[in-house]
Amino acid sequence: MAGIKSINLDGEEIYVFNSAIYIFESSSGSTLEVDMIVSEVTLRKYQERDSLITEIELEDGGQISSFMFLKAVPGKLPRLSLFCEIDPEESYEGLLRIQEDHPDFPDIEAGITLEDIRKVEMPNEKITLKLNLPINQVEWLKERKNKELTELFRGLLEEYLERIE
Repeated sequence: MAGIKSINLDGEEIYVFNSAIYIFESSSGSTLEVDMIVSEVTLRKYQERDSLITEIELEDGGQISSFMFLKAVPGKLPRLSLFCEIDPEESYEGLLRIQEDHPDFPDIEAGITLEDIRKVEMPNEKITLKLNLPINQVEWLKERKNKELTELFRGLLEEYLERIE
């Protein structure tokens, strides 16, 4: 079974933790499908897209370039799943074939945790806090720029979390 060596989405190479590429054969036809475990940052960047120009380099040296559509697939880990119709001019030699009546999809989540993914790329998230503080502290906070406060709170939280763990 051929594996993915690298993948580009709309011209940008993405980091993939694990992946599977296969032909899904059903009564309505066959599709080329690519399932990937990616970082939360990558998922957020692409999840709202309908389609992507996809360039795949296979481990056996093969290349697949296609306009692929995004589909939602539930899972515990951040995942992108792409599909496209089979190109009749391509041979797709070495790719796993999965029939509709025997859906033995590869388990690409095995052995990977969200903590492993976040060690590679940690997402940032905006948060709004409502605090009840003395007026002099509120005034001091209002005089600071957002970037300065972000760095301050990040440092304070890291110190605090190290102490309690």
